[in-house]
Amino acid sequence: YFAISYDSSDQTALYIRMLGDVRVRSQVGFEPERRGSHPYLGVDFRTLHSRAESAGTIPARRIRRLFSFQRHLLSSRLLRGAPQLNPLHILDEDYCGQAKCMLEKVGSWNFDIFLFDRLTNGNSLVFLTFNLLNQYGLIELFQLDMVKLRRFLVLVQEDYHNQNPYHNAVHAADVTQAMHCYLKEPKLAESLTSFDILLGLLAAATHDLDHPGVNQPFLIKTNHYLAALYRNTSVLENHHWRSAVGLLRETELFSNLPAEDSLSIERQLGSLILATDISRQNEYLSRFRTHLDENDLSLGNASHRHFVLQMALKCADICNPCRPWELSKQWSEKVTEEFFHQGDIEKKHKLEISPLCDSEANTIASVQIGFMTYVVEPLFAEWARFSDTRLSQTMLGHLGLNKASWSAMEPEASGSSEEGESETGRATEEPSSRVLSQGSQES
Repeated sequence: YFAISYDSSDQTALYIRMLGDVRVRSQVGFEPERRGSHPYLGVDFRTLHSRAESAGTIPARRIRRLFSFQRHLLSSRLLRGAPQLNPLHILDEDYCGQAKCMLEKVGSWNFDIFLFDRLTNGNSLVFLTFNLLNQYGLIELFQLDMVKLRRFLVLVQEDYHNQNPYHNAVHAADVTQAMHCYLKEPKLAESLTSFDILLGLLAAATHDLDHPGVNQPFLIKTNHYLAALYRNTSVLENHHWRSAVGLLRETELFSNLPAEDSLSIERQLGSLILATDISRQNEYLSRFRTHLDENDLSLGNASHRHFVLQMALKCADICNPCRPWELSKQWSEKVTEEFFHQGDIEKKHKLEISPLCDSEANTIASVQIGFMTYVVEPLFAEWARFSDTRLSQTMLGHLGLNKASWSAMEPEASGSSEEGESETGRATEEPSSRVLSQGSQES
């Protein structure tokens, strides 16, 4: 999440500004970009180094590339010349009966993505996305080549950094599963085209692709090349989009489609992924609220359908507080671990500690209560106005219960709220103009 310009009297915008500084965990070191992502920049852009490589030890990045090549060879051997029958037959050997049973309930809001990831040996994103594409009939409709599709999904999963506690392939799989739940809602199911559904699932699966594990302000203050490349504007979202396009082109997944259709997919995929930039949260929410107030959303209109897809992806991206407590709590712990890790790195390198990243000044409960109050509740309240269904009420119900649970763990929350807000105010009065001006620019 990134910094935004805000009215100091607007508590919601203030919290989003704070959140802008803390979305992702930082690592000290940065790997060069992976396959499909700006290969023409053939230099090592790491600005800091997390650990020295032991003498005689193969660097981790070389190991990952080796595994990447081995996986490609394996998938090629398994799939080369495979007959075009039921697409799921190629996956039978890969997951056990329990995983298959779970996929039969993939549309359930209680779907446990952590368990599914264990049952699939860490391949939840590949199997879940493949299953959904098949379930919607998109593989057959768009005549997707099985080898190319499998390779694309493997590379997508591989290009997530699983050392990140939160922004990893499991998060992408969770967002994709949530997107599926929204796509099945009556208003969307009755109006979305197969093209819309394909875009929605691809955007969900790739929306955080190759996330480096740091937030935008961190990239800016360490002079990371991505910040310069995208001029400090929606840096990570632009990178996720370009990385996804790189893999689409590398695997030639849509080579059977007319060139203009392929380019259209790439452009609209970017529009969806860029909508997840939290610095534009108020912009999208205000537009959504206006449409609902005026009751002028027409899902027969392609641009309106695309906007609803953007809002659905935004909801899916931050739906963790709306999950059952057992799942929501795990996500809260993971994302806060990333926040605090970034703070530890900033302390170690004598950088200004980002708001909410200081483990000595914040708790999981305080971070989650603020996030739910100022970001999640406003968004899901409007989504419930748009799609007043059992699912929407279930999500709001979980949100209320989860917030109460965190509040119970923060007995001094009310007494320290004024102090926390004053600290927040001081923290947001002094950030560099470069960070603040970035938030007001459009992606």
